[in-house]
Amino acid sequence: MDTNSAKAYGIGELLAMARERAAPVVRGVSDVALAAPTPCAEYDVKALVNHLFQVVEQFQRLARKEASAFGETPDRVAGSPEWRERLVAEADRLAAAWSAPGAEEGTTGGMDMPARLVGSMALLDLTVHVWDLARATGQEYPGADEAVVAELAGAVAELAPTAREMGMFGVPVEPAAGASGFERLLAGTGRDPYWR
Repeated sequence: MDTNSAKAYGIGELLAMARERAAPVVRGVSDVALAAPTPCAEYDVKALVNHLFQVVEQFQRLARKEASAFGETPDRVAGSPEWRERLVAEADRLAAAWSAPGAEEGTTGGMDMPARLVGSMALLDLTVHVWDLARATGQEYPGADEAVVAELAGAVAELAPTAREMGMFGVPVEPAAGASGFERLLAGTGRDPYWR
């Protein structure tokens, strides 16, 4: 699937697809795994979950063209055994926010970026960070839907120079011969697709 056919889907639809892949992984994170390392060297599992909470909440605001606050990351996990269901519910709200009329139109965010590209950034986090969580907690992640991979391939290509400069993406990794589109996507963000 090429990026043009991915455009047949709205960002909200793509986020709903990613949410379906995310829910079982989030629900499968055990309390004992919260201190485990992840493919994101700067995050353990708990910190990555808290980051993902912040992403899904703040990108809802961006869908509504409101100001976002990506400063300090609150701890949504500590003392709250319901955090898994709350995170899944926030992912539902994220997909709904980006499905609303006008969400993909114009620009949004502090850098006045095209709204669809900003929505793709949310999709990237909800896809790649959930893969990170699955890998870190010994769960299977079946890969992303083809339409999601197609959308993200274009977004990663556009975002990569700035994202690497800001330390959000690592140095690209060489994927194995015959790597899937999803494995190539992970490699493009600086992840080892075969990390265990």
